[in-house]
Amino acid sequence: MTSRTYYAPEGGLPAQSEMLTGQAVFKDAYAVLPAGTMRDITTSFLPFWDNTRLWVIARPMSGFSETFSHYIMEVGPEGGSDRPELNVEAQGAIFVVDGQVAITCSGQTHTLTAGGFAYVPAGAEWGLRNLSDTKATFHWIRKAYEAVDGLEYPEFYVTSDHDVTPNAMPDTNGAWATSRFMDPNDMRFDMHITIVTFEPGGVIPFMETHVMEHGLYVLEGKAAYKLNQDWVEVEAGDYMWLRAFCPQACYTGGPGRFRYLLYKDVNRHMKLPF
Repeated sequence: MTSRTYYAPEGGLPAQSEMLTGQAVFKDAYAVLPAGTMRDITTSFLPFWDNTRLWVIARPMSGFSETFSHYIMEVGPEGGSDRPELNVEAQGAIFVVDGQVAITCSGQTHTLTAGGFAYVPAGAEWGLRNLSDTKATFHWIRKAYEAVDGLEYPEFYVTSDHDVTPNAMPDTNGAWATSRFMDPNDMRFDMHITIVTFEPGGVIPFMETHVMEHGLYVLEGKAAYKLNQDWVEVEAGDYMWLRAFCPQACYTGGPGRFRYLLYKDVNRHMKLPF
């Protein structure tokens, strides 16, 4: 089995002697939140979550994320929640990067370790606990589910990065591949969560310009990303948000592979004003 490593923020605070050299960027078409912005003083808290803090790295707001929110949750020993989600319209995706958690939904309890993934449908009764003696860190992506008459809601399920076979992009010799946590042919899903992997030298060889809004969290490695008209260097722990139609491309120079967790909205008509 191929080894998997995932970046997890540690918090803390830079020393007073350090230079202000961060590369945080917030523009109309994209934003970059470097790993160094995820410090103790930028954490938040949620009701009914015990021994837990989080970094909010995307939220619906004018000029930023429009379709989703993205949290990095840090849950201490015996922490967690029996009422994690207070919005009955919100579906969720959980991806564990450090430690282990027990997630319970529909009468089933599953233990997720690093690389573990869970999909939680809107309206589900669920809970999550860290039953270990060390902290656990996971990504929690939330989106209001867009129900369609004639389509059932997706069910709760769990899987893992280790268990999903990457799909190589055509004509890339495996240098660019996507691990899909949702079936791309299943129209019940209105979002896709994937892990994109580039081997050293792999590229996105054209400026992608499309309707999907993107959230990209770098799990491993480094690369140069072209966002709109700018080249931006990113590495493990950095986060990128791209609004719909923001041009994008990528070059991975190595020395190791480059991997990121990707959100995008899919499979629904465009909302029209009334």
